[in-house]
Amino acid sequence: MKAARRLGVPFVFEVRDRWPEIPIAIGALTNPVLIWYARRLEKRIYRAADRIIALSPGMKDGIVSTGYPADHVTMIPNGSDVQMFYPCDGELDDDRFGRKDEFRLVFTGAHGLANGLDAVLDAAAELKRRGVTGIRFVFIGHGRLKQELIERSRDEGLDALVAWVDPIPKLELARVLPHMNVGLMILRNLREFYYGTSPNKFFDYIDSGLPVLNNYPGWVADMIGEHRCGIVVPPDDPAAFADAVVQLRDAPETRREMGRRGRQLAEASFDRDKLADQFINVLETAHAERRQHPA
Repeated sequence: MKAARRLGVPFVFEVRDRWPEIPIAIGALTNPVLIWYARRLEKRIYRAADRIIALSPGMKDGIVSTGYPADHVTMIPNGSDVQMFYPCDGELDDDRFGRKDEFRLVFTGAHGLANGLDAVLDAAAELKRRGVTGIRFVFIGHGRLKQELIERSRDEGLDALVAWVDPIPKLELARVLPHMNVGLMILRNLREFYYGTSPNKFFDYIDSGLPVLNNYPGWVADMIGEHRCGIVVPPDDPAAFADAVVQLRDAPETRREMGRRGRQLAEASFDRDKLADQFINVLETAHAERRQHPA
């Protein structure tokens, strides 16, 4: 913001998370003075921006609610790298991710306050109670709560249903994901997340031809329903979650169709090359407007 002012160039601000709304919602920001200052800083940055790029519909709505003009906000989500991630046949014989004959559901990304991964362990506990075997929840990543989650899974005897994998490079992830059976979209059940996030993992999943199992409402859930590329279950409902896991396991042809439709969605709507054109258009528009109306 200050550099743009000093250099006399347009300032385009990209909002990748609603801040400070999300830190407040998850309890990471509680001090009233810091909340007041953060909200003030948010509005100050918006007012200084010539144009704003938002990564989800909820982010755009939140920006506009502060008084920023809607016609200066463009929604450009995280995109699909359809050249790096793509469906492929074959088996992944790597014990880190469970046995190759197991039905594997993968979560990639942070294991933190916002992610609500206890919901997956709740479903795993429900499957164990039912006596279901041959299913493996694969967690790839790290975060503040990872060790706590590992300890819970051990305490509850869930080790036969889960696998904990350290973060892996993106290129390796692109090799691994297509060999999983389902991608997991998991978040804490907070209203601020419903339309206010743009998760990279969702795009990696559909690029890879995976059906998506999602446990929270919002624009991702809406896309999954509209394009029939996965299953959406109610939040905080381990029984419904477990039912969906078994349903997906027992319907391989349905899974393939869901994965195919997800890949089509990625190519048609979220190809990074297409989104880059939109991004460039925002920059060029801001530049042209600044030339016509110098500050």
